[in-house]
Amino acid sequence: MKSLSEIAVSKFLDGYNCAQSVFYSFCEMLKQDKNVALKISSGFGAGMGRKGEICGAVTGGIMVIGSKFGRGEKDDQSFSETTYRKTIELMDSFTRKYETCLCRQLLNGCDLTTEEGRKQFKEKDFRNKICRGYVKSVVEIVEDLLNQP
Repeated sequence: MKSLSEIAVSKFLDGYNCAQSVFYSFCEMLKQDKNVALKISSGFGAGMGRKGEICGAVTGGIMVIGSKFGRGEKDDQSFSETTYRKTIELMDSFTRKYETCLCRQLLNGCDLTTEEGRKQFKEKDFRNKICRGYVKSVVEIVEDLLNQP
């Protein structure tokens, strides 16, 4: 049986974005519909619509945290506090490892909003050489956070 990080990396290498791949990997555990999860997370890849903002793997992890701990219609404020705390822990852990959560910095300034930037991303194989590791790391961090109170 594949680990969650192996599922996420496999989905990512199949062409799904970083956010989709991370969120998808937790769907069975969270009893989430996989197709809906892929659709919800589809705009968050490459730092939110290729804008280079917060890394899509990180935002995918935040979606997982929200799915598990988030405040629903009849829940009190404590659910939000748990979600915020775990979101901060995810972002801080990722930043400790990679120095930033910003996609454009993680990609050494590669601008994915341009055709030239997308060409550079492909030619330099950033999907495999850079982003694959971010996807794997986020899944591992989130797995740990889900097992903590």
